[in-house]
Amino acid sequence: MKTMELVNMLAAGIESGNRPRGGPGARMAAALAMGLAGSALLLAVIYGVRSDMPELLLQPRFWLKVSFPLAVLLAAQDVAARLARPGMRIGLGPAAALMLPPLALWLAGAGWLALAPPSQRLELLLGATWEVCSLNIALLSLPTLAAMFWFMRGLAPTRLAAAGAIAGLVAGAQGVLVYSLYCVEMAPPFWGIWYVLGVLAPTLLGALSGPMLLRW
Repeated sequence: MKTMELVNMLAAGIESGNRPRGGPGARMAAALAMGLAGSALLLAVIYGVRSDMPELLLQPRFWLKVSFPLAVLLAAQDVAARLARPGMRIGLGPAAALMLPPLALWLAGAGWLALAPPSQRLELLLGATWEVCSLNIALLSLPTLAAMFWFMRGLAPTRLAAAGAIAGLVAGAQGVLVYSLYCVEMAPPFWGIWYVLGVLAPTLLGALSGPMLLRW
């Protein structure tokens, strides 16, 4: 898309008859739905879903675990909607909202470690799946990353690296959310390291590929 094409598109959008049906919100909802479906399919094909899921849903710690990706996902969606359009400011509030979930998770993990016997602290940090956890999350995030790039390309982002990074952050958060249906780890110190690294991987990939794939 050239500069004059963008100007003409924005001008045409003022007329109600020429506005895209549903707008950016509907497009993002479609992207998230497509990404979630793709991630869930990957989970079912490659890993499967835990057989004890009905019992797991009754455990408060499971809901504590999924609260981290849900909080990141909600905050990142807001920033993604802003970065997808030219001239939109992120603002201190949305930026701070992105930092609160990992900070809360790290504080919870630190408290958990402080209360644990010294002999158990390494186990709480590594769990039984530290070698594959972040990689699994990154893999499950790829469908949402592709869908979020489709969302971004349908608008007119101008900060391409930042737009790609936030698309990756959304994808990583949704990847953690889906992976939680399979992951056996239930310790906040583990989540604070390996879940966060799993989210950072698609975020970095998005930042690196954004200038190439989102250019218009």
